[in-house]
Amino acid sequence: MTTPIKRALISVSDKAGLDELGKFLTECGVEILSTGGTAKALRDAGLAVKDVSDETGFSEIMDGRVKTLHPKIHGGLLARRDDAGHQQAMEKNAIGPIDLLVVNLYPFESTVQSGAGFDDCIENIDIGGPALIRAAAKNHAFVTVVVDPADYPRLIDEMKTGKCATTPEFRAQLAARAFGRTGVYDAAISGWFSAELNEPFPPRIAFGGERRQVMRYGENPHQEAAFYATGENRPGVTTAEQVQGKELSFNNLGDTDAAFELVAEFTDRPACAIIKHTNPCGVALDDTLARAYAKALACDTESAFGGIIAVNRRLDAATAEEIAKLFCEAVIAPGADDDALKALAKKKNLRVLLTGGMPDPAAPGTTMRGLSGGFLLQGRDNAVTDGEPKVVTKRQPTEAEFKDLRFAFTIAKHVKSNAIVYAKGLATVGVGAGQMSRVNSSRIAAWKAEDAVRVAGQPESWAKDSVVASDAFFPFADGLLAAVEAGATAVIQPGGSIRDEEVIKAADDAGLAMVFTGMRHFRH
Repeated sequence: MTTPIKRALISVSDKAGLDELGKFLTECGVEILSTGGTAKALRDAGLAVKDVSDETGFSEIMDGRVKTLHPKIHGGLLARRDDAGHQQAMEKNAIGPIDLLVVNLYPFESTVQSGAGFDDCIENIDIGGPALIRAAAKNHAFVTVVVDPADYPRLIDEMKTGKCATTPEFRAQLAARAFGRTGVYDAAISGWFSAELNEPFPPRIAFGGERRQVMRYGENPHQEAAFYATGENRPGVTTAEQVQGKELSFNNLGDTDAAFELVAEFTDRPACAIIKHTNPCGVALDDTLARAYAKALACDTESAFGGIIAVNRRLDAATAEEIAKLFCEAVIAPGADDDALKALAKKKNLRVLLTGGMPDPAAPGTTMRGLSGGFLLQGRDNAVTDGEPKVVTKRQPTEAEFKDLRFAFTIAKHVKSNAIVYAKGLATVGVGAGQMSRVNSSRIAAWKAEDAVRVAGQPESWAKDSVVASDAFFPFADGLLAAVEAGATAVIQPGGSIRDEEVIKAADDAGLAMVFTGMRHFRH
């Protein structure tokens, strides 16, 4: 049944929409209880407000830490209207019912994001607010609870339709949102504490997120999906402004994130990556974005169709005009010139995301993968090599080879395992990804290099005189020999196999230079 709203308690940190809501409730004849700054804001708007301290007969104490934690408040929220015992307790203790609770919480998350100190963060942990919200949400059979200013219009429309009353269905919906809000809030506090104590894997862990988008579907049309933001202040797809194009799909989001994290590895020179199904089709560095894009595209023009393009510099018009010639799903960049946006606007469905900055690839953090009945949590793969790579062959790499080796191994970090990357001139020329055997990845990467040459109309495979990177050690010499057959002259790999000596000997016999990094980059 509908429940009329006669008394409301309003205590909000975010004052957005407060005047309009207060005026509407007053017009409905609702008595308003309030506290501190909220009461002042309502009075400044010319509205009648009763202080909570007048209701409880107990003044705020301890700098406002204790103001709503009182039986007259929680009893008014928790009492069942259809329970005789509850009604008797209310009469005996002079507790008035509270039919509507409007509360939003101290800004703990934004305080942490601002870089505030430990004590300031502690002071922005709300105690009374979550207690009020949980009480009202538990008793949603009789009490309406609103925790987000975005829901004020819904509340007003509901009360207009119901003649200042709300329906059980509406109250249940808002109660679910309320518990979601307190859950996310507690998760943020718990996560912050764990970080402050340098305990990334505590005995119990909670995650929270704010829904950004309900997707049309997930990886496939029969799967439902939604996109949530955790509040981590890391430049990327979650924090980006989408300035044009269709809504991003589930797969678009994953690919765009992968692309931007890859180009963020490179800070010294303009970089471009083209991604498909989270694997790079091509990546390149050069003196300009336009040249980097052209080299990245040349690696695999076929797979680049319908891909995601990421750059690590402000997008310029020359690069944008070239990108506009290709059908791609999305472009992500730290910024863009006006002329660049005009060039991309010719493709009205093309999604364009601007992040305002680049993520730090070396920053700590965690990544999560779901399992049936659980999940795996691990630290972000935030390094490339374990110190300086070690040359293990008789032949030393040339300076040019060493640059390409570092480049190729950095790309391999972002390729699904087993991963093999051929590179030359700070550009990928062949990528083998996600194979069950390393030798097959090596063969596929070599074949891709040959195919790229065929498309370019050149006579000789780009794998000739290239370098090759492997995300993990070669368990046998066969993967290395496949690279030799393709024309590679230098190899970079983690090392650590029981057959390292056998592989080193094969490299020496073939005249290759080979370096070990001491760090593996499986990516499943």
